[in-house]
Amino acid sequence: MAKVYNFSAGPAVLPHAVLAEAQSELLDWHGSGMSVMEMSHRGKEFMEIIHDAEHDLRELMHIPAGYKVLFLQGGASLQFAMVPLNLLGDKQSVDIINTGHWSKLAIKEAKRYAQVNVAASSEDRNFSYVPEEAAWQRDPNAAYLHYTSNETIGGLQFPNIPSEQYGVPLVCDMSSDFLSREIDVSRFGMIYAGAQKNIGPSGLTVLIIREDLLGKARADIPTMLNYQVHADADSMYNTPGTYPIYIAGLVFKWLKEQGGVKGIASRNEEKAGLLYHMIDNSDGFYSTHIEKPYRSKMNAVFKVKDEALDEIFLLEARKEGLAQLKGHRAVGGMRASIYNAMPIEGVKALVNFMQDFARQYG
Repeated sequence: MAKVYNFSAGPAVLPHAVLAEAQSELLDWHGSGMSVMEMSHRGKEFMEIIHDAEHDLRELMHIPAGYKVLFLQGGASLQFAMVPLNLLGDKQSVDIINTGHWSKLAIKEAKRYAQVNVAASSEDRNFSYVPEEAAWQRDPNAAYLHYTSNETIGGLQFPNIPSEQYGVPLVCDMSSDFLSREIDVSRFGMIYAGAQKNIGPSGLTVLIIREDLLGKARADIPTMLNYQVHADADSMYNTPGTYPIYIAGLVFKWLKEQGGVKGIASRNEEKAGLLYHMIDNSDGFYSTHIEKPYRSKMNAVFKVKDEALDEIFLLEARKEGLAQLKGHRAVGGMRASIYNAMPIEGVKALVNFMQDFARQYG
């Protein structure tokens, strides 16, 4: 099998050890005689799988008491509607920070259900920075403040967790940097993340919600969109995404073996440092518009100096086993997604290729 480093933004690279373990258990999970894909979601075998997954996630993130962990479906995009439907309560407005593509979609969807106050936006400089928090125009009566910690498409990442003001809870779309660095969960009202970046395969959304925020859903909310319903049923109101939950559980165990979130965060810093050092020291052959303090450590977005070289870059990279480097159509250029499961050898291979490519075409 040819060696390939997969830089896809999602569905994304998974740890080789996790894939190997899933392969070995595919036909028979732990002597049950069943594949995880065919066992009952209410049987004792799967109940063990989902309970272990939640336990390991709570341990990895130091999730305090008073928070529910939910394993849902619909991706992060469904949360753009579920968040206001569940958390607006008797409030009329919500605050959202606009830092790129996914923030804009969250704003668009929230406007269907609430008055949206865009408390800050970096659109004035092409989403190249995070506005200084002191300048945010917050609504003290907002139901929550929503932000996207890492813009997967634009390559921008919040360096810090915003402060809570006026008792307004923080809600974070953490889809593309979930479990990539240490955070204090107690500072959030709610965190949600699509699985297909750092957690597992597509088809699963992980949600961590403070229990006092449950029970605020509007009366006409569809049953399947009500957080309280899923919390009361321990994510078992209907059949959950059993196989994605199983893979996520394997990823959580793998992450614990890597030194937990602290250990993987150190490696993520090293990987991002190598790649951005290459870009910054290429004499302009490569460039990124994201200002240094806000560069994503998960999705490095960059351009080659001559757009005419883009297709050549991608073709030659693929020949070297460097796959899925094409940037999103909304921004163009290149995007190297270097999630937890991307080994440092993959980043080194990319950097070496970029150096050789710049020498040849510079």
